[in-house]
Amino acid sequence: MILKLKQLLLCFGFFFACNKEKLIVMANLPNKLNEVSGMETLVNSDLIWVIEDSGNKNHVYGLNTKGDIEKDVVITNAENIDWEDLASDNLGNLYIGDFGNNSKNRKKFTVYKVSDLKTDKTTAESIHFSLPDKVDDEDFEAFFIFKKHIYIFSKSDKKAIVIKIPNQPGTHVAEYVSSFNLKGKNNKITAADISSDGKTIILLGHERIWELTNFKSDNFVSGKIKKHNLEHNSQKEGICFLTDSKLIISDERDGKKDGTIYQFNLD
Repeated sequence: MILKLKQLLLCFGFFFACNKEKLIVMANLPNKLNEVSGMETLVNSDLIWVIEDSGNKNHVYGLNTKGDIEKDVVITNAENIDWEDLASDNLGNLYIGDFGNNSKNRKKFTVYKVSDLKTDKTTAESIHFSLPDKVDDEDFEAFFIFKKHIYIFSKSDKKAIVIKIPNQPGTHVAEYVSSFNLKGKNNKITAADISSDGKTIILLGHERIWELTNFKSDNFVSGKIKKHNLEHNSQKEGICFLTDSKLIISDERDGKKDGTIYQFNLD
C-alpha cells in the first residue's frame, strides 16, 4: 500500500485507539455492490480492492477510503463461478479465489492472477486445480500466498482443511497440508490473509478473528492462536492487513442495510 492509504487509515486508527477489541466503522460499501466476498490491499496502490461472489460480474473494484468506487476493472478471460476471496503478493499482483463450493459437488477450481489493474479491461493468468483423493468435496472461502504456494482453507464449523497449490499457471492437483479444529462454536472461516513479513496469519469468522503467530513452516496452527471476539455478528466475508497490526474487514449487505468496511487493531 502506498503512503497515502497508510496515512489516512493510521490517523483514523489513532483517533479510536482506545477501542482495540471492537470494530471501527470506516465507510459503507457502495449500493452497487450487493455481495462483497473478498477484499485486499496492494503494494503501490492507494485503493481497497473488492470482488463479489457467485452470480455477480467478473469485475474487480477499487474503492477509496470513503467506500466510493474509483476503479472498475473487467477480467475478460475469467468467469465468476463463485469468487470468494482475494489475496496479494509482495510484487503487487492480485489473486482471485474462484473456489466457492456451497453445493459440495464442484470438481474444478481456479485462482486468477491479475498483474495489471491500471486499465478498465485486463486478462488474468489461470491457476486451475482439483482436490486430492484424501480430501472430500469442501466449500472453500479463504486463502493467501505464502512463499511459492497458494494456501486455501475450507469453511467448516468443525474441522477446517488446508490444501496448497503451486503459485504458477497451469492445472494442478492440490496437496493436502493439514486439518485443525478451532475451539468454540460458529467457527467457519470466511476469509484469510498473511502479513507482508509472513509471520502473522489472520482467519475471519462472522463473530471473531483468529490471529496465528510463531508457526513452523506451513503447519500454521503449531504456534500461538489468539482469538479476538468482535462483539458483533454479521456476514463478514473480507479481511486483509493494512499494516502488521491493523486490519480492514468487510461484511455483506443485510436486507436494506448496506455492507460496511471496518478497521480493527490487533494490538
